[in-house]
Amino acid sequence: MHNNIRGPRGAAPRILPLAALCAGLALAQPALAQVTLDVIGPHEYDLPVGFKPFNVFVQYATFQDGRKAWDGSGDRRSAAAKTQTIVGLSKYVRFWSPESRPDIGLAYEVILPEVGIRNDATNSSNSGLGDPLTGPAIWYKPTPNSTLGFQSFFQIPVGNKDVGGGDVWKNLSSLFWDIQFERFSYTADAGFVFFGESNAADSRPATLFHTNQRLGYKLNDSIEPFIALDYERQGSWTNHATGVKVAASRETTAGLGVMFSYFGNQSLTVRYSRGISGESHGATDSFNLKYAYAW
Repeated sequence: MHNNIRGPRGAAPRILPLAALCAGLALAQPALAQVTLDVIGPHEYDLPVGFKPFNVFVQYATFQDGRKAWDGSGDRRSAAAKTQTIVGLSKYVRFWSPESRPDIGLAYEVILPEVGIRNDATNSSNSGLGDPLTGPAIWYKPTPNSTLGFQSFFQIPVGNKDVGGGDVWKNLSSLFWDIQFERFSYTADAGFVFFGESNAADSRPATLFHTNQRLGYKLNDSIEPFIALDYERQGSWTNHATGVKVAASRETTAGLGVMFSYFGNQSLTVRYSRGISGESHGATDSFNLKYAYAW
């Protein structure tokens, strides 16, 4: 049921372990937002210990129809900015297990977002590189079929401001876990996004909580359909530069997808997600692709 990438103990690492959405776009422009870390797929945190170092490249692509948004009463309405957004995320990850502690797994990754936004309301478009993310992860296996770990990414405000770069440093830290039971797989995370001080707003945006859940059923060694549930909530805060109070926001999304594994070291995941409830938040209506290659 695992890909054929074997460590010295015979453990089989998955090739889709860690992921982060283009949070610069998602957090700086709520009307365009999807839930933080909603790019994860089945087996995302089904990770090995006691393995030889290896590398992973992942390319994500997301198309988000941003023509709808949740108002303050929780109703889905036409958004003021009728946007269509394409986000690509190019990710490199290095994995290793310390010789002195083979019961622990470690990873370090770098993610570069590529963003294109079209606004039908103004007949304009912008594209460019978003704010890059980088950070480590650590995990262990409480049982042979489960994983528990922690990851922390820093997002550096050097991206193109026309696509949501902003001027705020961010930290995305979360616990993650995975459980495998015969043909069923359950992988999930829960964590927070912490914001630095914004010079433009003369204030610090409120902390954001998110959780992402994936439940899959393996039909065979190559095909695994799954369901996805994602949720995030950000508290209210005041932009002191303008005096405007930013309302608290939230969204819950549900999705269906399928993961295809092939050649032992590659996979392709497709998923459609849609917001099912929200408040003062962009309404998710997205099609998502993910390709991963390990060596």
